[in-house]
Amino acid sequence: MSAQLTPAYVLGGNRIPFARSNGKYLDETNQSMLTAALNGLVARYGLSGEHLGEVAGGAVVKLARDHSLTRETLLDTTIARTTPTVDLQQQCATGGQTVVHIANKISCGQIESGVACGADTTSDPPIGFGPRLRGQLVRINAARSTADRLKEAARLPLSLDLDIPSPSERRTDLVPGAAQAVTGQAWGVTRADQDEIALASHTNLAKAYDDGFLVDLVTPFAGLTEDDNLRRGLTMEKLSTLRPCFGGPDGTMTAANSTTLTDGASSVLLGTADWAADHGLTPLARIVDAQSWAVDYVDGDPKTQGVLMAPVYAVSELLRRNDLTLQDFDFYEIHEAFASQVLSTFAAWNDPDFCRTRLGRDEPMGEIDRSRLNVTGGSLATGHPFGATGGRITATLAKLLQAKGSGRGLISICAGSGMSVTMILEAA
Repeated sequence: MSAQLTPAYVLGGNRIPFARSNGKYLDETNQSMLTAALNGLVARYGLSGEHLGEVAGGAVVKLARDHSLTRETLLDTTIARTTPTVDLQQQCATGGQTVVHIANKISCGQIESGVACGADTTSDPPIGFGPRLRGQLVRINAARSTADRLKEAARLPLSLDLDIPSPSERRTDLVPGAAQAVTGQAWGVTRADQDEIALASHTNLAKAYDDGFLVDLVTPFAGLTEDDNLRRGLTMEKLSTLRPCFGGPDGTMTAANSTTLTDGASSVLLGTADWAADHGLTPLARIVDAQSWAVDYVDGDPKTQGVLMAPVYAVSELLRRNDLTLQDFDFYEIHEAFASQVLSTFAAWNDPDFCRTRLGRDEPMGEIDRSRLNVTGGSLATGHPFGATGGRITATLAKLLQAKGSGRGLISICAGSGMSVTMILEAA
């Protein structure tokens, strides 16, 4: 016998402005940023002293001290310390997966409320010792006598042998941008189309700030009141002057149509309708369903199995299970890791052969209405702190649906190592 699922609702969200790496948040940490995002959520939704079902969080770029990041962060807030926490990580999909985790627990009746959150900083990277130096230090520590310790110390490598984190995939040694350049070229993605995506992202984000849409979604932090990657007054002419940064001298990917390394944190409050009512809160949107997927980016065809192509398959499966078409949405929140990735996804969904042979569909999934895409700005404008993007997107979409008063939204997030997470939200 299976129990009836309980609807899980997004009740609100809060994040700090996202900042370019090695900039405004140079002296901040994952914990300090995530604490700020959670404190803003606590203040906005009256969560001080509240026992929540669970707080799920995570970060991709972690120092050893961050092994229990979410728990340590919660202890820096006024949320009841009896609230359990869990850390999750799925590269760029980390924030999305924390939302799915909390929503699933609510739906299964295990908890009535929870927070999904995440942070990342590339300004505070986990630079460690390489295997030679690390191994020798361990041997020195394990030596039983002073003589043995001195003997092992004499074998220390002359170099520092530092282990510096890299965005390169371990299996291919390619950074995501270089890999996407190959995929984008295979799909015939053009420079002009990528620059149009970038321009719309910045234009829409600027308007969202100017219209006050983000006033109850963003808490000022460390001197920033808005994302400092945002470029107001951007034009296609300005974008066209930028040199390629991936794909060689004839490449089409630039610093503007590719996301930059970014620091930041975000949080999302979820709960049941009854819990919301008991706390005087109004549900914004319901988490309908979610789907993860992965592709063989190591040995697969970079066109159909490129490292950032997993959302193409995940969305197809998600829509099939919910008997929906790609056009059945009022808003599309697609993570703009690279404009090239977004356009490769669109090309695949509209390709008859790909849809037939790879997705098992008789017809192409078709086009989307671009006017409904990332209408308050995407990752190209906001930036992309790996663990925080999912929370930013979920809270934004929930508010859009609440403001409209009806409708449905699609979330699609690509992630490193050929993974993804996708979700469907409906207005509450």
